[in-house]
Amino acid sequence: MSLDLDARQRAMLEEMHVHVWWPESGEGAVSAAAPVAAPGPVRAAPKNIAEAMAAAPELAAAHASTPPATTIVARASAGDIEGMDWPALQQAVAGCVACALSKSRKNTVFGVGPAAPADGRPPQADWLIIGEAPGENEDIQGEPFVGQAGKLLDNMLKAIGVSRHGAEDGQPHKAACIVNVLKCRPPGNRNPAPEEVAQCAPYLRRQVELLQPKVIIAMGRFAVQSLLQDTVPDVVATPLGRLRGKVHQYHGVPVVVTYHPAYLLRSLPEKAKAWADLCLAMDVWKKRKAAETAQLAVQAEIG
Repeated sequence: MSLDLDARQRAMLEEMHVHVWWPESGEGAVSAAAPVAAPGPVRAAPKNIAEAMAAAPELAAAHASTPPATTIVARASAGDIEGMDWPALQQAVAGCVACALSKSRKNTVFGVGPAAPADGRPPQADWLIIGEAPGENEDIQGEPFVGQAGKLLDNMLKAIGVSRHGAEDGQPHKAACIVNVLKCRPPGNRNPAPEEVAQCAPYLRRQVELLQPKVIIAMGRFAVQSLLQDTVPDVVATPLGRLRGKVHQYHGVPVVVTYHPAYLLRSLPEKAKAWADLCLAMDVWKKRKAAETAQLAVQAEIG
């Protein structure tokens, strides 16, 4: 049997999502309340970084239209990020809540390198090391590569006269900045999701633009995929080993591919290959340094 309710009462129940049986025909039958709008299409999860990058603007628009009670504050727009100086970019990363990683992190991990000047300019570093994502120790300290993998990385760089601090043990090492593709730690140190990489990509791109390094060393497959997705066909399916031994490009900067230090800790025989990658990076740096020196000499003669 149905409840003996008038139209106003029935409408109130519908609004409260209380389902009541209405007679289908005959005396007392009423028209159903206005139908509830059908849910929008379900968006399939991106399969890889390229798909996530393409979908990033739509994801941001979806966040913008979410009701205030559940709004996720997206990162600054790509246009805003393009105009940021180093301190503004660092502040934007620190306050970013564009994805769910912001809920589980302890600290964002912007990067580390020589001290930046006080006038807003970035640190001066010819070398840029790009890893994948912060781990547990990095999340706690807010600095990349601080665990066992970080110690191995520092020793690797020291062997070619490079340091994240620019000067070490009284020696004038070549300065390196070290950053990650993701600025927040994925829970449980899981692999980065494509949409997470896409959200962080504008930050990484701006870091490269500001630093203007002479060479980038991409460590690990997620760093490699993020940097080379526009220049290497089917980079997601290409084994990292096939990308080694050659010089790639990311926005005009040479990129050398190598294994992540955490992988080297598990696969000691691969250290010889990583050393060859560092030697290739050193050759690239020397050539660019020589070209820069020659160009400055020509300008001095003209001036």
